[in-house]
Amino acid sequence: MGLLGLVLPRRCAGCDVPGPVLCERCLAALVRIAPPFCERCGCPGAWPVRRCVECRGRRLAFTRARAALIYDARSRQIVSAWKERGRRDLAHVLADLVAEVIARPAVDGLVAVPGDRERGRERGHVPAARLAEALGVRWQLPVASLLARTEAMSRRQAGLPRAERRANVRGAFTAVDQAPARIALVDDVYTTGATGSACATELRRAGAGHVEVICLARTVR
Repeated sequence: MGLLGLVLPRRCAGCDVPGPVLCERCLAALVRIAPPFCERCGCPGAWPVRRCVECRGRRLAFTRARAALIYDARSRQIVSAWKERGRRDLAHVLADLVAEVIARPAVDGLVAVPGDRERGRERGHVPAARLAEALGVRWQLPVASLLARTEAMSRRQAGLPRAERRANVRGAFTAVDQAPARIALVDDVYTTGATGSACATELRRAGAGHVEVICLARTVR
């Protein structure tokens, strides 16, 4: 244990008890997403469907989306500690959770949703990028920097209604390199699919024919 660990011992991001970054009780309390769920967007439901109320009638650029956890009060607290309170030590534990729930995708590589540069400096890391790197190690897949943010996104996505989320990310990302035929896009939280679809559109323009979205957690209405 380093000097900082002696002065400020590690605490669980879920319950603040000294010990592992996530204690066994908090790990067990996280709600994993298991079948049945929507084949397209991964939303859990009472039975398997090809399209659900979340994605039916929408034009989504990705082939399918999967998330490991339900984004509820418990997982929200942990994601907030990871993203907003500088708990970079959570990345590997959260990657283990994703790999536990979601099978290794049949893709040629991974790419993270690019983070806002200013917020990345404030946080000291880009959560989606760190998750992608950790998953790349576990799944033995290369991680590429294929996307960048433009100046088009005027507001943060958090708290915006669905229609405004779609408009807010329109033109917000651009491909900076050729994409492989099959690619998985990694993000932290799936809310409406607007960000994933906007990124997938650019990856398809860059040559990808198959884009999957993989997230730590997703909201369920």
